[in-house]
Amino acid sequence: MTFEEIKALDERYVMQTYGRNQLAIDRGSGATVYDTAGKEYIDFTSGIGVCSLGYANEAWAKAIYDQAMKLGHISNLFYTEPYAKLASKLVPASGMAAVFFGNSGAEANEGMIKLARKYSFEKYGKGRATVITLRNSFHGRTITTLKATGQDHFHDFFFPFTEGFRYAEANNMNSLMAEADGDVCAVMMELIQGEGGVNPLDKDFVQAVAKLCAERDWLLLIDEVQTGMGRTGSVFAFQQFGVHPDVVTFAKGIAGGLPFGGFLANEKCRKVLGTGDHGSTFGGNPIAAAAGNVVMDTLTEDFLEQVKEKGRYLRDGIAALNSPYVSGIRGMGLMIGVGVQGMAHKELKDRLMASGLLALTAGKDTLRLLPPLVITREEIDKGLAVMAKVMKA
Repeated sequence: MTFEEIKALDERYVMQTYGRNQLAIDRGSGATVYDTAGKEYIDFTSGIGVCSLGYANEAWAKAIYDQAMKLGHISNLFYTEPYAKLASKLVPASGMAAVFFGNSGAEANEGMIKLARKYSFEKYGKGRATVITLRNSFHGRTITTLKATGQDHFHDFFFPFTEGFRYAEANNMNSLMAEADGDVCAVMMELIQGEGGVNPLDKDFVQAVAKLCAERDWLLLIDEVQTGMGRTGSVFAFQQFGVHPDVVTFAKGIAGGLPFGGFLANEKCRKVLGTGDHGSTFGGNPIAAAAGNVVMDTLTEDFLEQVKEKGRYLRDGIAALNSPYVSGIRGMGLMIGVGVQGMAHKELKDRLMASGLLALTAGKDTLRLLPPLVITREEIDKGLAVMAKVMKA
């Protein structure tokens, strides 16, 4: 089908909830994709951080095919091998104690919030259920995770929201302490605020929050939906911040392109949710779990070091452009934010796309780059060449 034909079907039959780029992607290989007319693009988006192994990865595709031909779904009323094997890899790699599998980041964050409130209720009773989150955060689009999100414009239209959330300023312990009443059960935060503008938290702040949580028996909840699964150069970003959360969520890159997510709990919290307390019909789906096993097998120490090196190379390459449109570069590993000045960030994104480079936006003035973790130096150089062309003075 042509782009025009696909777009016409979308406009006729699909709810118009997305501001889609005027482009239909047909296929890909590595970190390179092609539209329906055959034009090539270097992809610095990886499906918003999902396609961690890029496109047409043979081991990933074979694992999906083999599992689909064996067993596609059976439900969590039965044991299956793929999710059990995946759990045996995720738990040691994270240093946590147990995992729950679901479908998405928002669902994972909902489950994490439920766990925190049940932990507090069982230990302290009613009246201690508030979760402190950070201004400029993003935690999902369900009613509860929208309320957990610390950006007011996401709170329009959908009232009433779930109660029990207050917001503190990132990197500001005085602001957090101002919200620290006796009704608090947890602090929930992203270590790099992705949708909010690719803003890494200060390590000292994160460690101070962890210390406060330990002192007050609040749970430390880390949302790693976007930062997890090797994106920052470690399996989880918290492993570079010198803290160990009580619960951490993951999604996006875990299954390399299939819907999958979940949360990991430490030893203190592993038994908080018992039989019937939480569930997910598709959670731990055999096909998605088979894909997740391939991703986990890929995240070796050498591979993660390469992610860090590629991130440094890409950041240095952008800095070397000396573009008047760049106000700053930040991030970790292959999660990079480029501050944009002198042009709207969405306009810059569109200009890059027209010249053969796919990028994302975040916040009010940030270009967000989330390339596949398997991107090659050659593909990075091609992307930098497009940026040099579009972003010159």
